[in-house]
Amino acid sequence: MSTPQHLDVLIVGAGLSGIGAAYRLQTERPGTTFAILEAREAMGGTWDLFRYPGVRSDSDMYTLGYAFRPWSGDKTLADGASILQYIQETAAETGVDQHIQYSSKVVGADFDTTTSQWTVTVEDVVTGKRRTLTAGFLYSCAGYYDYENPHSPEFAGAEAFDGQIVHPQFWPEDLDHSGQKVVVIGSGATAVTLVPSMLEGDSSGAGAAAHVTMLQRTPTWISAVPTYDKKAALLKSVLPDALADKAIRAKNIGFMMTTYQFCQRFPNAARKVLSGNVAQFIGQEQTTAHFTPSYNPWDQRVCAVPGGDLFKAVRRGDATVVTDHIDRFIPEGIRLQSGTVIEADIIVTATGLKLLAFGGIEPSVDGEEVTLSDEYVWNGAMVTGVPNFAVCIGYTNASWTLRADLTHRLVCKVLAWMNGKDHAAVVPRVDGDLRAQPLLDLASGYVQRSIGSFPQQGDRRPWQVVQNYVLDSVFALRADLDKTLVPVASRTSVRRPAA
Repeated sequence: MSTPQHLDVLIVGAGLSGIGAAYRLQTERPGTTFAILEAREAMGGTWDLFRYPGVRSDSDMYTLGYAFRPWSGDKTLADGASILQYIQETAAETGVDQHIQYSSKVVGADFDTTTSQWTVTVEDVVTGKRRTLTAGFLYSCAGYYDYENPHSPEFAGAEAFDGQIVHPQFWPEDLDHSGQKVVVIGSGATAVTLVPSMLEGDSSGAGAAAHVTMLQRTPTWISAVPTYDKKAALLKSVLPDALADKAIRAKNIGFMMTTYQFCQRFPNAARKVLSGNVAQFIGQEQTTAHFTPSYNPWDQRVCAVPGGDLFKAVRRGDATVVTDHIDRFIPEGIRLQSGTVIEADIIVTATGLKLLAFGGIEPSVDGEEVTLSDEYVWNGAMVTGVPNFAVCIGYTNASWTLRADLTHRLVCKVLAWMNGKDHAAVVPRVDGDLRAQPLLDLASGYVQRSIGSFPQQGDRRPWQVVQNYVLDSVFALRADLDKTLVPVASRTSVRRPAA
């Protein structure tokens, strides 16, 4: 039997986070051996998987892009294909692409406290063959969505529908919606993107739908945002490139934080601002009926529509928004509880995603599986009870990459500290009592359905996951590691198998 490949660090996931983590590792910890394990046969993660019409970012690209390789496009929200190209180019330019092992799904991860190393079982998703690798540190950058199993509620009578039912996560490449009547079930980021996009032709040759109906049970807060950032363009015209990139990034971070704090502290005023934003496109009557939720802004994520494209489609009459509950599917479409029938040729179930802790990794220690829901997250990165393990969790109220990059840098700091202290393995330890809180503080259905399987956060630092980039920049990267990380074993006493 051959000796498993051993690496200092294993990164799981070759999406936006995994590529960023690898860059930070090779620049801040030169000489560190590492690999990126990617379950799919291509890099890009979300931006390679999702191919539905109009798929785009819901955060501005100047902050969703990497700080070390600023976004150079001109649109505020970029389309999925452009983001995928950006990730691919970044990986190639930095040499990170040479470290990716594709078709490598992690199906087992056990930490041995005797040798202070991980044994990771990897399955080839094409052949089904399994192999093992060992590593000193395991870093999950696979996000927290279940990419294989979306949230798909059962609809009575679905088998009787004469048309086609499609889920955005598995969009058929040959689907032609030209001249078709389409119903999109949902009101989240995917739905508000699909509705205007299906009313336009696309690069695959599909023409415009005849009409699109967005069917929602309850409204979602949606805000029109500029298609192009005029202030960013101005800064680029008067400042050197590097300085302009920093200024634009700082401007957008400040705007995001100010907006979030305003919504949290003055919810009634925020409701008026967001409602007014919509009413200028479609009038107050439709705004009140279909775009005024009962919850406060940012209790769930606010959806962004560039240039108000969704609202313009509604104003033209090309799209209709219906707020009602589904009774059942029927051959010609959907019958609502009100008795209304919506005719459809295609039904798109944009009903959301499922959460999956750490991309499905179920860590064990000395052969005993760790019950993640009993553990706490330290500085938004490491987990109590699991040595030499970190996870990448982005912001829910700002660009994912902002928090992800802080976590990458924190992991590098921990590795440097371990080396300096001669620690082979460390684990976070809670000192005192903590009041447990959900890891993600959002009222969204996709969060509430699955958050119970995740580790918890506490009510004070470093166990609190705050949604504030400035505070995280100060506290997370300046954390006193000696206070809350404890050694599992001394490096000099670890018995490692021969390489």
